[in-house]
Amino acid sequence: MKRASYIIVLLLLSMPGFAQTFIQNISSRSVLSLNGRWNYIIDPYENGYYDYRREAFDQSKSGKGGYYDDKKQDDKSELIEYDFDHSPTLNVPGDWSSQVEKLELYEGTVWYRNKFTFEPKAGKRYFLYFGAVNYESHVYLNGKKLGMHKGGFTPFQFDVTSELKKGENSVVVKADNTRKKEEVPTINTDWWNYGGITRDVFIAETPESFISDYKIQLAKGSLTQIDGFVQLSAPGAGQTVKVSIPEAGIEKTVKTDASGRAQLNVSLPAGKIIFWSPETPKLYTVSVQAATDKITDRIGFRSVITRGKDILLNGKSVFLRGISIHDENPLIPGRARSEGDLKMLLSWAKELNCNFVRLAHYPHNEKMLKLADEMGLLVWAEVPVYWTIEWDNPDTYRNAESQLNTLITRDKNRASVIIWSVGNETPLSDSRYKFMSSLISHVRATDNTRLVGAALEVHRVGTEVVVDDSLGEKLDVTSFNEYGAWYWGGTPKELSKYHFNIKYDKPVIITEFGGDALAGFHGDEDTRWTEEYQEALYKAQLRMLSTVDGLRGMTPWILADFKSPRRPHPVYQNFFNRKGLYSDTGVKKKAFYVLKKFYDEKENQYKGSHVNTGK
Repeated sequence: MKRASYIIVLLLLSMPGFAQTFIQNISSRSVLSLNGRWNYIIDPYENGYYDYRREAFDQSKSGKGGYYDDKKQDDKSELIEYDFDHSPTLNVPGDWSSQVEKLELYEGTVWYRNKFTFEPKAGKRYFLYFGAVNYESHVYLNGKKLGMHKGGFTPFQFDVTSELKKGENSVVVKADNTRKKEEVPTINTDWWNYGGITRDVFIAETPESFISDYKIQLAKGSLTQIDGFVQLSAPGAGQTVKVSIPEAGIEKTVKTDASGRAQLNVSLPAGKIIFWSPETPKLYTVSVQAATDKITDRIGFRSVITRGKDILLNGKSVFLRGISIHDENPLIPGRARSEGDLKMLLSWAKELNCNFVRLAHYPHNEKMLKLADEMGLLVWAEVPVYWTIEWDNPDTYRNAESQLNTLITRDKNRASVIIWSVGNETPLSDSRYKFMSSLISHVRATDNTRLVGAALEVHRVGTEVVVDDSLGEKLDVTSFNEYGAWYWGGTPKELSKYHFNIKYDKPVIITEFGGDALAGFHGDEDTRWTEEYQEALYKAQLRMLSTVDGLRGMTPWILADFKSPRRPHPVYQNFFNRKGLYSDTGVKKKAFYVLKKFYDEKENQYKGSHVNTGK
């Protein structure tokens, strides 16, 4: 990028309405946490944002008049119809739906306010960071609008260097979780629409010129070469960047081009690298240093490619023993809030003998990916292009691509991530094909070191289950959802008559199958909602799926019961999707042991006979 173009981009990004360029590994900086109790005001009519003629206060000449002013009376005659100081509080991070009973089903605007004391340092820059706010957020600091962001699961930040005051500061967030057909996800989803500031908030400190982005990974298909880049915040050719991995004896100095970007190519010393895998999740301390900045990261090195119907991890064929997971702790209602919540979910997956998790159906907490790196779990990472999106709407596409780009930018150095998914259960049409094909092309242009997937749908012709989606030609794996013996196919004992017709000569991953069971409800295997029915379903599904040529993995639906407004049955569901192998109280259902036994057998099978040197 030429210097003039770079400056124009920076100017655009500094305007209200634009979140700042994403900073890689921002949590590793010196940070001031703003987590804690925030005052809130419920605003279903958006009185704090619009005047009575429905004109936005922050678009007026004065820019004043909204709740974001956080105003107090200057004299006793002044009319002010809100008061953050005397308003109740919510935990941040945390959704409002699970914290306040009257907000459980609320969809609309809630204003958050937090006061904090700060003392900016000369020669430093400061960024206000949000891990996630669902769904549309408008952010103000000391009464000035910093910008807005759309997307309930992607992080964003703003440069607040010039807005921070010495002493007391006030940050106000307008959070709106209203579902809209043109958004991503769209109106109809099968998970709870938790509103609010659901992930960490902090202020990060950087030097004036800093390391803004980097990618340090093995080159595609290689076990001998690291490829990547380092991007500095300031453009300018000839800036020196040093990358070192002391434990591996690697140190490399490179120079930036005019845009401040330095390309990185390093040959690995023979025998010095332990490759990351679920069995040996080795992470190396990687240091990146520029003239005025130095950061460290913990990075694992591994290769993932497909060859025929095999998925090769570090040159060896692997079977992905997986499970799907929602970003929800069933034991404490609401979104997962802490590292403890996330570690519990991944530990449950490890108890099942998983080496793979599908983080559905949206970007999960960044901490989840770092934990997966540490715990040795491969990851399918997904964006919420879910069910029926407005395929012909250019703004909807830009939104989807932006969320996908943020996901890749944030997690591209995580060894655990082996598949970027562009969506789930999207219906066939020409406009959908164009939309999702463009997302696939974007993934490949952004990061060619992972596989690309999508959870496709199947259709049935008699007893033949057909996988013939034209999008499959563009994917690296044939991945699809099927709900035999639950939504079709009769009872579990009737599944044996079905067989698959898969049009693509690629590795097969079954991204969803399963059925509901209310934990503790028992009966015979023909009785819906019983643990015995779910147990029989899993046994029948695993027999049926074992006949699929090229089966190389699965992520059944789902690890644990989770809340969904689409599940109202008062006896068996009570607004929970009950397909979990763990109940909402953390109890293992009978099907858990069926799948674990299958995974134990697969682990032993692949230890001995499915080895490929990759040469």
